[in-house]
Amino acid sequence: MLISVNVYIISTLLSSSFLTFVLHLYQYECMMATDVKQNLSIDSAQADGKDYEQRYIICMKWGDKYGAEYVNRLYNMVSRHLTLDFQMVCLTDDSTGIDPAIQCYPIPEMDLPAGPERGWKKLTTFKPELYDLKGVALFLDIDIVIVDNIDAFFTYKAEHEDSVVIIRDWKKPWRMIGNSSVYRFNVGMGTYPDLLANFERNFDSIRQQVRHEQAYLSNYLREHHHLEYWDKDWCVSFKYQCIAPIPFNLVRAPTLPEGAKIVIFHGEINPPDAIRGGGGKWYRHVKPSPWLEEYWQ
Repeated sequence: MLISVNVYIISTLLSSSFLTFVLHLYQYECMMATDVKQNLSIDSAQADGKDYEQRYIICMKWGDKYGAEYVNRLYNMVSRHLTLDFQMVCLTDDSTGIDPAIQCYPIPEMDLPAGPERGWKKLTTFKPELYDLKGVALFLDIDIVIVDNIDAFFTYKAEHEDSVVIIRDWKKPWRMIGNSSVYRFNVGMGTYPDLLANFERNFDSIRQQVRHEQAYLSNYLREHHHLEYWDKDWCVSFKYQCIAPIPFNLVRAPTLPEGAKIVIFHGEINPPDAIRGGGGKWYRHVKPSPWLEEYWQ
């Protein structure tokens, strides 16, 4: 009886259906091993930088209006509110007091005739080669306040590879002029080969047509490349969207609009002024905004 059972088991194991099962199992294991090998190859390529895009935060400081503490605060705010890897870069004429974690470079020279500085220096970020920087860059003014996660400024998918994404002007949006306090662009990749050179060649005529670098930048990009705008809720103007309109500003403290990620300061008020309160003419008085202090540090 025992011999019969053993014979039956052996014959079953050797049956065609079982052999088919074993063959399928072997093929599946080979397929899984191939997938693992391919995934390892992809991971290795990414580790070698073949499928990796370097991210930069770039800011600029010159003159004596803003000290190194503005750059350091900006770095702290980015570190708290950006979960993606990044390298902080400051283009400056004086790196004294700037956090060693921030890579500092001299502000590139511009081929312009001597005269009063009107803030054209930001255009040097569009040099076809900017030191050893190569990747995607988010330019931030050093007097902004970051109040929420800013991953979206890197993960936002632009419609065109040569698009510069910028803030749309709050006061006169129909002009299609961007505010350059926050803009994303390709750095050191030759994406905008003539943007700066065209400005330098035609400086005399351009400065008669526009008052500042963001107007030239917007006009040039719309004509030769592409210009896109951030979600209107992401970057808010302290002057136009946080401060209550006259005369309510005299009795109502500034508030943070829902959905805001970055507060932009332009005009007379900067973050320390806004925290303390104050202002110029009596009808433009700004009540204190202590809520800003927890972010601006």
